[in-house]
Amino acid sequence: MLKKIPVARLRPGMFIHELCGDWMSHPFWRAQFVLKGEGDLRRIVEAGIPHVYIDTTRGLDDVEAVAAEQVQAAVEQEILEALSAPQEPIVRVSVREELARAERVHEQAHKVIRSMMCDVRLGKAVSLDDAEPVVEAITGSVLRNGGALMGLIGIKNKDDYTFLHSVSVCTLMIAFGRSLGLDGEELRQGGIGGLLHDIGKMKVPDEVLNKPGRLTDAEFDLIKQHPGDGHAVLLETPGIGAIPLDITRHHHERLDGKGYPDGLAGDSISSMARMAAIVDVYDAITADRCYHKGMPAAEALRKMWEWSKDHFDQKLLQAFMRCVGIYPVGSLVRLESGRLGVVIEQNEGSLLTPKLRVFFSTRSNGYIKPELLDLGRKLGNGGGDRIVSAEAPDKWGLDPQRFLLAD
Repeated sequence: MLKKIPVARLRPGMFIHELCGDWMSHPFWRAQFVLKGEGDLRRIVEAGIPHVYIDTTRGLDDVEAVAAEQVQAAVEQEILEALSAPQEPIVRVSVREELARAERVHEQAHKVIRSMMCDVRLGKAVSLDDAEPVVEAITGSVLRNGGALMGLIGIKNKDDYTFLHSVSVCTLMIAFGRSLGLDGEELRQGGIGGLLHDIGKMKVPDEVLNKPGRLTDAEFDLIKQHPGDGHAVLLETPGIGAIPLDITRHHHERLDGKGYPDGLAGDSISSMARMAAIVDVYDAITADRCYHKGMPAAEALRKMWEWSKDHFDQKLLQAFMRCVGIYPVGSLVRLESGRLGVVIEQNEGSLLTPKLRVFFSTRSNGYIKPELLDLGRKLGNGGGDRIVSAEAPDKWGLDPQRFLLAD
């Protein structure tokens, strides 16, 4: 049985199932292990992890532990209450209309950031002349319909993760900024910062960057150097603005002061850096990596809300959840009817009732004729059914992305 306890109640013999915090901020990544002694306990405390989940079937229990189901229910209720206010609808083109253009933008952006990062690895300078057209193209797609491009950012292969992650963070920063009312030069600078935020990772050896197991303290120290290294690279870039420099250096800072590289806390962290921290973690924990399996987007958002008191600006996180939706475009969801569908568009009035394309039945364990459902309608097309869970595509051996445009 999984239970949540504060770190102060940890003791040797407990089996740690999950560390409550994004694993880019500590050297354990997502490892599960028996707490054997004071060494591991000290590392957990020093990493600033406030809570953990323990598996009481594989280790010691605790009388004050709270069952994971109770924690999840409480977090989901908080999210629903935080996002309950109706939003004004935004007039834009449909996801279907924008998706083909978004695919071209995504492919070109991937090629450009890959080339730029490889140049940095060879000791060459970053050129804004390469970055700015990418940011403009992504901004244009987001303004037409952000759901199309955001629906593509979940498509990543492990070998190209670092490059595709940069494209995703740029896309999400622009969509997030736009949802907050940013525009013009400020929005563009946020997009440049998102695209270049991980440029310093090109200074980290591949065997450390892509190590599948737990990092040593020395290896984690190398990882933590990448914001400073990236900042140093960009300082040599003619015309670079203050916002991309800030995002690059401070996207791993945390509100409780236990981030890196500068240990900034609270109001010392700029709004743009706080936004980048949210976007960076969201994209990272929803992606498959060599050292962890990506979470479904809905689960990732729930986890981030659970961590938000210590790690993130909760008001900004709430705004980000409104931006991407509780079930973001491209998410696989299971309905009460037993059907599986891919989210193709948000309903502006309710984040719990998106538009779906259903294509699979869990009851017959087979494909069905694709059908468009609008869960926002009370009767008829979509009425009477509801989402009961977000699903991992691998669980069913499905690729929901191919059904975004299916008839």
